[in-house]
Amino acid sequence: MSGIYIHVPFCHKKCAYCDFYSVGKNELSYDFPKLIVRELELRRDYLEDKNIETIYFGGGTPSLLPVTYIEEILNAIKKNFSVSTNPEITLEANPDDLCLELLKDYKIAGVNRISIGVQSFIDEELRFLGRRHDSLKAVDSIAQIKAVGFSNISLDLIYGLPNSTMESWEFSLNKAIDLDVQHLSCYHLTYEESTPITRKLKKGQINAINEELSIQQYDLLRQKTQGAGFIHYEISNFAKQGFISRHNSSYWRNVPYLGVGPSAHSFNINTRQWNPNSIVLWSNGIKENKCEFQSETIDETNKFNELLLTRLRTIWGVDLNYIANGFSEKYINHIRKTSEKHFKTGNLILENFTIKIPAEKFMISDSVMEDLFFTE
Repeated sequence: MSGIYIHVPFCHKKCAYCDFYSVGKNELSYDFPKLIVRELELRRDYLEDKNIETIYFGGGTPSLLPVTYIEEILNAIKKNFSVSTNPEITLEANPDDLCLELLKDYKIAGVNRISIGVQSFIDEELRFLGRRHDSLKAVDSIAQIKAVGFSNISLDLIYGLPNSTMESWEFSLNKAIDLDVQHLSCYHLTYEESTPITRKLKKGQINAINEELSIQQYDLLRQKTQGAGFIHYEISNFAKQGFISRHNSSYWRNVPYLGVGPSAHSFNINTRQWNPNSIVLWSNGIKENKCEFQSETIDETNKFNELLLTRLRTIWGVDLNYIANGFSEKYINHIRKTSEKHFKTGNLILENFTIKIPAEKFMISDSVMEDLFFTE
C-alpha cells in the first residue's frame, strides 16, 4: 500500500501565516499537469509497492486547478500505478474558489474527499490571517459541497490567535461542529520565519497568546470534539467513525508515498527525497527528463527516531514488539529505560506492549518524544 501527493503551489495570494512553498496564480500554465504527468513517469519506480490507496492534491491552492488538469493527473496515476478499487482522493480547497458546477466536475473526475481551509468563522480573525473569504462564504461553501453529494469533508481551523479568547475559539468550534462535517484538523498558530505574521510579532505589533490560554483552548477543543462524537486520533486531527484521513495517517504510520510537484517530499522506508522549492528548477528538470531533488538515506537510528516522532503523535502509539523484532537490541533497551520515568508521571502509558502519549498530554508531546530519541 502506498500514497501519492501532488503539490499544487499556486495561490491567489499568500496567507499571512503560511510558509509552504507557493507562487502566484499567474504562474499556473497549461503545461503544469503535463509536467506532473512526466514526473510521475520518471519516478514511478521510487515506490516498490505500486498499489495506490490514497491520492492527495495539496498546496498552495489545488482548487485553482481546472478540472481537466485533475483528470489528466489522475489518469496518469492510473496508467503508471495500480490504484485500489476504493481510493481516498482528497483535494484541498479554499471556500472562495468553490461553486456547484466546479464541485460537480471534481466529483465526476473522481475526487471523493474535500479538505476545506476555513481557519475561523470570525471575520476579524479571517482578515488578520489574510484569508480572502468571510464566514458566510465558508458556511455556504460547505453547504454546496454537501449539495453535490460529497460525504467526506474535512475542515481546517486555527486556534491560539493573538487577541483570541475562549469565547471566540468556542464560537468557531461550535460552528464547525454544527456544520456536521466528518473530519476536523485544528492547528495552533505557529510563527514561521519569513512570514508577515512573524514580522509583526518581532516588531511588537501583535502579541502571542500566553501558554495557559493555549492549553485551555486545546482542552476545549478536545472536550467539544469528544462530545460531538469525534475520535481524537492525532495531535491536531479529529474524525467521526470511519472517516480518519487515510492519506495523512500514512505519514504517521510510515506508509511509503511519492510526492510530485515543486517542494514535494517522498518517502519509501529507506530514503527520503524532496523536490526544489522552485517551480523554475523543478519544471526545467522535468523538461530535461530528469528530476532535481535532494535525498537522504534513512539509517537505523533515524528510522527509530522517526518511528517515535510519527507514531507517538497518534492514538496507535509505538509497538514495543515491533521495535524488539525490527531494530538492534540497543533500541529496545533504550526505549525501556527512557520511558520508565514518563510512565510514573503519566506522560506515557503502556497498553498491550504499546506505549502511547495520552491525548490529554498531547500538548507536551514534543518534550516527551525528544526525551525518548536515541542519540549515539
